[in-house]
Amino acid sequence: MNGDSEAPGTYPLVPSQVERESDPGDRESGLMARQFEDSSQRPIAPGLYLVGTPIGNLEDITLRALRVLRTADRIACEDTRQTQKLLNRYDIHTPTVSCHEHNEQARTAELLELLKQGGRVAVVSDAGMPGISDPGMTLAAAALAAGINVIPIPGANAALSGLVASGLNTEAFLFLGFLPSKSGERLTRLEALAATAQDSAPAPTLIFYEAPHRILETLADVASVWGDQCQVVVARELTKLHEEFLRGNAAEVRSSLASRERIRGEITLLVENHKRRATAVGANSVQQRLAELEKTEGLSEMDALKKIAKERGQSKSEIYRELQRQKARR
Repeated sequence: MNGDSEAPGTYPLVPSQVERESDPGDRESGLMARQFEDSSQRPIAPGLYLVGTPIGNLEDITLRALRVLRTADRIACEDTRQTQKLLNRYDIHTPTVSCHEHNEQARTAELLELLKQGGRVAVVSDAGMPGISDPGMTLAAAALAAGINVIPIPGANAALSGLVASGLNTEAFLFLGFLPSKSGERLTRLEALAATAQDSAPAPTLIFYEAPHRILETLADVASVWGDQCQVVVARELTKLHEEFLRGNAAEVRSSLASRERIRGEITLLVENHKRRATAVGANSVQQRLAELEKTEGLSEMDALKKIAKERGQSKSEIYRELQRQKARR
């Protein structure tokens, strides 16, 4: 045996193992991990923290958000029961209080006192960023007026998540929260938005939140304003197990949803805004077609509605609701 041979039963380390043991990058990573462990327990500065939380998948939360939730004096929650699920997942034991649309005014005074004494308050909604179609802004405005620091802690957001995966224009977009629940008011709002579109430049993509029981009516209104070929995206249950994107024109997407026994889940609706063509309203006006059939064919309103429904592949009740929406505009 020469002097370089290993003793029986021993094996040399493979090069990758040797490299890993002496890799400066690994030593740096280990140092960073230890520093993070130390910083995760370090107290945060006094102030009001608006903390983004997951919109479905509990893994969608930042390390910074977890640190704030863990070291705050109090967490103000839209629903303490909902937030507790997140806190349990990450073994966080910070005291919580409710702060929602029904008690935000009263709770603001209480939390302001804690903040004025140098306290640290984290605000969370049930999902996403506080204040975006959720409570939080009343307290934030009061804190700013009192000279208290207000710090945003970024996190998940359904509007932006839906937008980046929509395939629509992301250079310019307009988030509008929930549309009015009443059909006449909703249609008026959409028409006002369509009127802002210009020929010279791409209009901003319109982003709405919508309830599942209203999405069919809203898509019918979109088609009424911009035409059946208007491009839309329905993003449903974002980040959750049954996440779904329906992309296509307003008529196609509405037809797909209408064929389902039940529509469930939280919905983000994105609409490609564009200047309305002069013929768009006439081509989609139930009221105009109704008058035409009554005059040229002598049909009663009921029979004319039946014929229009057959022409458009919709139910008579849907056509009737569209007629009422168009009448409400005038």
